[in-house]
Amino acid sequence: MLTTDVPTGEQLVRRAADLVPVLRGHAAWSEEHRRVHDEAIDALADAGIFRLRRPVRYGGFEAGTRTLVEVAAELGRGDGSAAWVASVYWIPTWMVGLFPDHVQDEVFSTTDVRVCGTLSPTATATPVDGGVVVNGKWGFISGALHAHWQEIVAVQISPQGEPMPILALVPMSELQIIDDWHTSGLRGTGSVSTVAQDLFVPADRVLPLGAIVQGQGASAANAGSAIYRSPLLPVASASSVGSVVGLARAAREVFFERLPKRKITYTNYDSQLDAPITHHQVADAVLKSDEAEFHALRLADLVDGKGVDGSEWTLEERARARAELGAVCRRGKEAVDVFALASGGSSVYNDVPIQRIARDVQAINLHALMNPTTNAELYGRILCGLAPNTLYI
Repeated sequence: MLTTDVPTGEQLVRRAADLVPVLRGHAAWSEEHRRVHDEAIDALADAGIFRLRRPVRYGGFEAGTRTLVEVAAELGRGDGSAAWVASVYWIPTWMVGLFPDHVQDEVFSTTDVRVCGTLSPTATATPVDGGVVVNGKWGFISGALHAHWQEIVAVQISPQGEPMPILALVPMSELQIIDDWHTSGLRGTGSVSTVAQDLFVPADRVLPLGAIVQGQGASAANAGSAIYRSPLLPVASASSVGSVVGLARAAREVFFERLPKRKITYTNYDSQLDAPITHHQVADAVLKSDEAEFHALRLADLVDGKGVDGSEWTLEERARARAELGAVCRRGKEAVDVFALASGGSSVYNDVPIQRIARDVQAINLHALMNPTTNAELYGRILCGLAPNTLYI
């Protein structure tokens, strides 16, 4: 096992900020080739970005979710796809920490190991001696092309009991990759599909999904760690929102970079910055961006605070975590949309980043767990005293 000097949150955020030129430099290539550029992955690894949720005893940092938000926001300034992939890796890496310690020994034996995954139960698992045999396909597997392991979800079917969703850890080398990521947004994430065919998974690399959702793990070593004292969905929510904050910041930056040299065609405004409509637009967009950041940090502080004091999560707090996630997505997209619509016809060219930023934030808002409307409905149900209509809370 490894030991390491654990950097502060501020140091990690500075490292992420230093990566912005590298990520921006490769963003167009990543979008065109539908995967994060290898040099961008290497730069992220060298900066320790993939170790933020790795346990300290394996050379990781066990960073709090506020640090995740702030780091992802800096990465998102450079490239939304790279920020999204980093965020996606953080969540399954955290989930690995719920598995038995000897399983963690195997996974974390790889330096800067990258774990991708999904929560969609689109496969079946049949119990056999010593484990299960899995068959099925999973889509939207962000970062699969650079990952070492995948966490898969399947429905375990057994004659002796009710069907039960399970989570299993499998090496990427044992899965087939389907190159089907042809999309309008987050193209650089390489969110391909993966397939398992008669794949045997040992029993010690299988946990009930219900236990994972509740944050109930089989690890003795991680039992006392603050980052493992919260259930999965609040943790995943706080791990994801920084990318949206970063995209809103990126939209602001690229808009103001172009602003002094832009006129408003078919008007007598030689500079867009002189037009009163521009003043209203930028004020509106920046305030929406600020609101997105407010909700992101409030969500992270909720998760980190509960982790430190170890108190039980109420149902309303769990639902509020999802609602905060949705609010970040809604306000972040609104901010980007204002900047994009104010960027003029020339912004449709591929070499103008605002069009990519707008498509990326749109894709995030369509994600089933991040969709603002779905999350608001869930929160409203709980506030009205109704039962949740989902396991993912």
